[in-house]
Amino acid sequence: MLEKVKNTSRASDRDGVIKFSDDKEIDFVEVGASLWRGKWIILAMGLLFAMIGGYYAYRVAVPKYTSTASLALQLNVEPLVDIESVVSGVSKEASSLQTELHVIKSRGLIAKLVNELDLLSDPEFNPTLRPEPTFSLSKVSSFLSSLAGRDEAEPLTDAEKALRDQRQADAELTATVSVTSAAVSASIVRGTYIFSISATSTNRYKSQLMANTLAQLYIDDQVETKFQATEQAVKWLSERVTELEAELRRRENEIKDLRSNTDLINAESLQALNRQLIDVRDRLNETLANIAISEARLAKIQELKDAGDREGLAQQIDDPTLQRILAQINSGNETAVQLFEDRLNLAITREENSKTRLEQQSVALQDAVKRQQELIDVQSADFVKLQELERELEATRILYETFLTRLKEATVQRGLQQADSRILSEAIVGRYVEPQKMRIVLVTAFFGTVLGSAFVLFQQFVHSGFRTAEELEEYTGLPILGQIPKMEITRRDQLIDYLNTKSTSAASEAIRNLRTSVLLSDIDTPPQVIMSTSSVPGEGKTTQAISLAHNLSGMGRKVLLVEGDIRRRTFNEYFDGSGKRGGVLTAMTGETPIEDLIIRDSRMNVDILMGEKSSANAADVFSSAKFKEFIQNARDHYDIVIIDTPPVLVVPDARVIGQSVDAIIFTVAWDRTSKSQITESIRQFSTANLNLTGLVLSQVDPKGMRRYGYGGRYGAYAAYGEGYYDT
Repeated sequence: MLEKVKNTSRASDRDGVIKFSDDKEIDFVEVGASLWRGKWIILAMGLLFAMIGGYYAYRVAVPKYTSTASLALQLNVEPLVDIESVVSGVSKEASSLQTELHVIKSRGLIAKLVNELDLLSDPEFNPTLRPEPTFSLSKVSSFLSSLAGRDEAEPLTDAEKALRDQRQADAELTATVSVTSAAVSASIVRGTYIFSISATSTNRYKSQLMANTLAQLYIDDQVETKFQATEQAVKWLSERVTELEAELRRRENEIKDLRSNTDLINAESLQALNRQLIDVRDRLNETLANIAISEARLAKIQELKDAGDREGLAQQIDDPTLQRILAQINSGNETAVQLFEDRLNLAITREENSKTRLEQQSVALQDAVKRQQELIDVQSADFVKLQELERELEATRILYETFLTRLKEATVQRGLQQADSRILSEAIVGRYVEPQKMRIVLVTAFFGTVLGSAFVLFQQFVHSGFRTAEELEEYTGLPILGQIPKMEITRRDQLIDYLNTKSTSAASEAIRNLRTSVLLSDIDTPPQVIMSTSSVPGEGKTTQAISLAHNLSGMGRKVLLVEGDIRRRTFNEYFDGSGKRGGVLTAMTGETPIEDLIIRDSRMNVDILMGEKSSANAADVFSSAKFKEFIQNARDHYDIVIIDTPPVLVVPDARVIGQSVDAIIFTVAWDRTSKSQITESIRQFSTANLNLTGLVLSQVDPKGMRRYGYGGRYGAYAAYGEGYYDT
């Protein structure tokens, strides 16, 4: 049973509280049902907010009027001179058109509108001229400053006062421009080059004047912008032309100076010098080669000489005289040896002299190459510089002529500026635009309805009690034995009189239904000992126990009503038990017959055994064997025994007494007992191996049921029951 309570604690609720199921889905049918049950709250909230919105729209809100002027962008404006590159008009690109819209809304143009129409003197646009509200932050700040006892500021100098006044004037202008900017708007008619400028004001004629004035200021601003651009272009071009003219003269003088200081005639002369340099370098290379050959021959001769190879020397020197002397030596002429040596030395001397001449010639050629190269380098640099100066001169001349042409065009264009836009249609008298009264009423009504719905759903979500038997049964998984409406009594001692005089009331009928449910809870073995308990005090368990005993006695049953709550002992407030010698504790001892301990109330035929104070713990008393003997004795002498016990969450007495009874009736207060209390109570009984026979939903408020939307659905407190029950 406890597990069922846990498993159903998050189940979807069909009759009141909207809960999430285990799969986190919301039952929208139940949401709709909850909203339907709270329809009167939702309707009341909607009507309330509609009335508030209507009061604002018809009595508080200030009417506003909007007027619109149209401007067309000029697409084919032919300039008198070609000045497009100097001062261009508005581009037809979408981004440029959007830029023009921002120009219209710019602070500079709005400031001109403020000054043109003297909006600084108009409280509608100058917030500083409006009367200060009763409550404002400035007043609060001043009040707090006075409470803080701040010293007054020192007197300001004239300069400080002027600066303060200037700041205040700037702040006033800024605030006025901001308000005015919010009152005007600009847009483009889709697919066209037409601008719409609108102005909104509390005066229909003022809105017309503002729209037309802003349109004219925008056109004037275009002309002024172009004029300023042209003036700036003329000034800049004049300065550049003067600078370029001076630069042109300077470059011409540089070329003249260069030509006068160089020997270079033209490029052909430079080419001739290059050819001469090539010839000299060729001769130098040839001489250097001959020197190398001469050095090689001398080295070879010296090598052969050192080796004493006369044949090789004669062949190497290739001198006929030397060869003839060698032939004489070979024929045995010894005197020819000295002749060979002399001739050899002479040949070597001639070769060395030739080499020396070649070396001297190479030095002369190297000097000639160096001089020729230096001459070419100097004249090449001068030639390059001359070419550069001529190119710069030509570029400066072209730029000068171009700027001079633009200057003449700009000078002509300066007095012939035209706007890129023209007024297509002037604004007419403003039309009413706000407040949109019906829309405000509908929106506020809708908002109120939404707020009311949210309030209803919030009540359902945060509600932790039970309003219907179906809801309680679904949550606990236990049968509902009865639903007891509130009884119209103010004191507990009025209960019996109410049951006697209102025998056909809704409460009396509900008690009969409870009696029937209890007796039929086990058809084979109807319960004889019945216990009435609840979670916490004040849930109506005692009233229910007494009412059930009263009803059962009316069937001719012999009934014993036992006060098991010996801690509080509230039966004295229902019955007069004074003068008796004891109660349930005395009956348990057996010292006094139970017949001598019971009391009778003349208003009902029930034996009542009152509780009595004990020094022993109540739970220990009911756990004793004497209590079981007492219950068995009561079974032998009575048809029905009803025991009123303490709440299960307060003390353990109910769980102890429950071990000796046949049926346990658990009372749940309508719309008050929380789910956690019920869950914990069932868990407490489960730990004691006790099963509840059923639940009773007590203290049901019929008016509350109707208020929550259940009045036409649930038995004794249904609206259609009024014809069957006494009021």
